[in-house]
Amino acid sequence: MTIQQVLLLLLLWMWLLHPGHTELLFRRTPDLRPKNSGGRSSGNDGKAIHRQKRGWMWNQFFLLEEYTGSDYQYVGKLHSDQDKGDGSLKYILSGDGAGTLFIIDEKTGDIHATRRIDREEKAFYTLRAQAINRRTLRPVEPESEFVIKIHDINDNEPTFPEEIYTASVPEMSVVGTSVVQVTATDADDPSYGNSARVIYSILQGQPYFSVEPETGIIRTALPNMNRENREQYQVVIQAKDMGGQMGGLSGTTTVNITLTDVNDNPPRFPQSTIHLRIPESSPVGTAIGSVKATDADTGKNAEVEYRIIDGDGTDMFDIVTQKDTQEGIITVRKPLDYETRRLYTLKVEAENTHVDPRFYYLGPFKDTTIVKISVEDVDEPPVFSRSSYLFEVHEDIELGTIIGTVMARDPDSASSPIR
Repeated sequence: MTIQQVLLLLLLWMWLLHPGHTELLFRRTPDLRPKNSGGRSSGNDGKAIHRQKRGWMWNQFFLLEEYTGSDYQYVGKLHSDQDKGDGSLKYILSGDGAGTLFIIDEKTGDIHATRRIDREEKAFYTLRAQAINRRTLRPVEPESEFVIKIHDINDNEPTFPEEIYTASVPEMSVVGTSVVQVTATDADDPSYGNSARVIYSILQGQPYFSVEPETGIIRTALPNMNRENREQYQVVIQAKDMGGQMGGLSGTTTVNITLTDVNDNPPRFPQSTIHLRIPESSPVGTAIGSVKATDADTGKNAEVEYRIIDGDGTDMFDIVTQKDTQEGIITVRKPLDYETRRLYTLKVEAENTHVDPRFYYLGPFKDTTIVKISVEDVDEPPVFSRSSYLFEVHEDIELGTIIGTVMARDPDSASSPIR
């Protein structure tokens, strides 16, 4: 059996599997020869002449792309029922690629392709067939048009439009949350076999993420993924044709996924007790010091508001939230007096201003600390009991005579005597 016969049998077998793809399509041009309704025509002698029904005899065949054989690829055979095999007919081929890409044996009607054909460049070729009598050069068949369809082979791997994708998903998302969809395309024929049927799988990024095989949608696969523990993930997705079966071609892409922040962390004071000192002479509005709670979240999720909620100095001090530094600045509200009170205790609270209801169960989103404020003594001048004194004395009084007494007191402690 020759190579050509083996190839023909192989093509015939493939046609039987996919008959809808293996036909050589054609349509005839109208036959302009006069006809009568009875199928007869009368000559000059008045005798009826019976005309034989003529027609092309088309073989059903197809052409595979990317043929790698050393000889020309056999396409098919044109044959007229008027061909008696005596070489009196000549077959002529015209149209797309005739004479260059497609050649015909003018005696037998066999058509061959002269080179490899890529279906992705051109999926079909429209040609015209004609059979003429070699002696008279008159057509024995009307010119007919047919289409050679190029059948696909799996010669293109799936490709992604981007080599690297970037995506984000909120931390603490529930399992199955959609992150991003990646889509690969395959240049092979989607209507023929599974050459262009792409299946997605994940090569890197488990167990944190998964991908839907049919759609390429990447989803979260683990619950409670915490940005504070890990923020960046790299996922590698494979797209494989032939429905993912062995032997299919594949392509990959990388997806960099960032966990975005949600408010899942309450503020925390680093110390349970904070000590501050302030001179008693400090005017109202003086900043004594600051307190600051830390929050593992970022942006608005880490914003806090400070307030004094208890203590024996609630009427003596204020606290103001500094937005840019997220500190609580404690200031003097009323004048201080060391001799009246030397120590104040405040209970300060820091609370998140943007709380996500989904994470109430992780709360409360606030914390407290104790602030102890010591008032420092300042050496104050003595104070006389009167602003002025008036004493009378005789002009002839003796030296050293006591003419009166003035009194002053020291607002400071008794350890500061007046001289």
